[in-house]
Amino acid sequence: MRSTHALPPAFLLLTVLTLAPLREGSAQRSLAPATPSGLSVTPVFEGWYRNRDGTYSLSFGYLNRNAAEVVDVPIGDDNLIVPGVPNQGQPTRFHARRHWGVFAVVVPADFGERKVTWTLRNRGQTVAISGSLKQDWEIDAIQGEASAENTPPAIGFVSGGPAGQGPLGIISAPYTVKVDAPLSVSLIVTDDGKAEPIARAPTPVDLTWFVHQGTGAVTFTPATIKLTATGGNATVIASFSQPGEYLLRVRANDSSVVGAGHSQCCWTNAFIRVQVTP
Repeated sequence: MRSTHALPPAFLLLTVLTLAPLREGSAQRSLAPATPSGLSVTPVFEGWYRNRDGTYSLSFGYLNRNAAEVVDVPIGDDNLIVPGVPNQGQPTRFHARRHWGVFAVVVPADFGERKVTWTLRNRGQTVAISGSLKQDWEIDAIQGEASAENTPPAIGFVSGGPAGQGPLGIISAPYTVKVDAPLSVSLIVTDDGKAEPIARAPTPVDLTWFVHQGTGAVTFTPATIKLTATGGNATVIASFSQPGEYLLRVRANDSSVVGAGHSQCCWTNAFIRVQVTP
């Protein structure tokens, strides 16, 4: 892919964040255990890719510097995307560590040199990261990684219905459920069964569930599912501790490298809208 020849912005940001403590302190500091809580969350622009209808998807992720703490930043002045409405599918719940390509913003074919900016304010810090269609940031692995032609899994909700691929993924019709009542969500996952570039054989498709937006605790049973290299059907039971509007995310990954970094060759997001009533 193109970004193998020019380091992508996500890599550069992570490199700066990793090296900065070494410049400020002694080498021994880098051997200290990761801080479990109390640190901030930073948005990351991963790159962009072409959609079949002529539009473009700008892919974003984030870095939660905490080793354990989950940070919540509600939609509003502290978590917004411009231009457009403040809520454009970004997360409000930030799980620990680095998370790649957790959502995408679609821009029109004539977007040109304009930018989309995601701003996060938390822990006394404000960070705004802009996404654009700069050529060096193009992701061409969504349609097939150059060396292995490995494409991300496809996720759908009904047999023969629409399916999504890549960070933009697909979003479900809304569900309604009561607090503490079980919600069953079924997926249909298909994959090309091709090996990732660093693997000698195709890897299974792993499904991992996250709370993407929402205020309460959510229990997933099971929280992870392993499918065959060509996918399969999967069902999860979700239970919610508080009423409100939730957006759940499931990541289908066909790479043994969970992050897969800037290449974004190997996973797809699906989003499930849930209204939880008392």
